[in-house]
Amino acid sequence: MLDDFMIRALLAGLGLVLATGTLGSIVVWRRMAYFGDSTAHAAILGVALSFAFALPFYVGTLAVAVAMALAVAWLSARGQGVDTVLGVISHSALAAGLVAVSFVPSLRVNLESYLFGDILAVSRADLIWIWSGAILVLGLLIWRWQRVVTASVNEELALASGISPERERLILSLALAIVVAIAIRIVGALLISALLIIPAAAARGFSRTPEQMAGSATLIGALAVICGLWGSLTFDTPAGASIVVISAAFYALSLVFYGKE
Repeated sequence: MLDDFMIRALLAGLGLVLATGTLGSIVVWRRMAYFGDSTAHAAILGVALSFAFALPFYVGTLAVAVAMALAVAWLSARGQGVDTVLGVISHSALAAGLVAVSFVPSLRVNLESYLFGDILAVSRADLIWIWSGAILVLGLLIWRWQRVVTASVNEELALASGISPERERLILSLALAIVVAIAIRIVGALLISALLIIPAAAARGFSRTPEQMAGSATLIGALAVICGLWGSLTFDTPAGASIVVISAAFYALSLVFYGKE
């Protein structure tokens, strides 16, 4: 069955939304959308380093994404504005990655696939990385769920309950880094944030509890993957972009039927 590239693409997409549904809900609550986008941009440097030093692709991207998460946490804890730190690090890493690409001739032709994704080229080895990373992120979020929700709703209440908002923010940053590392090959650096945010934003309009929102976002993401791949196959459109367009359609429907974000 896994010899069929569409089946591999479907399994890859479903594995990804297993993590992005829950994580995206938290990102929407905490207004961390810019962090996901910045981490995705910085991951281009990881792609270049992986090719330059003959490292496994996911190792290089994960290393850079995690390094960025730690750097942002360290600098913000020392009084630097998070938005400013994200802007400086992400754009610097992206520029450094593009410069590094110029020294790796074999990567120049393939760079577009890492910017826009190529889910139809997912291999069996990619599926192992994607599902392992998704299960790791989902398990981490389930383990920290109540603490993360409390810290997201009210940081003062979290402190009174003995919960460190900084620690929960760092854990979320690391989870985002893992998702970016496994997603960049599927939807590309430029579309990762959309897959994180749009299904969660669509689910927020008709969800009454955090758990319901996370589950609904996962379901919407899964439907977007299925419909997006079908549309790509039928109309010969880019698969990653098609998935995001379907997600946006679900968001538009949520606004029509529920009248709020």
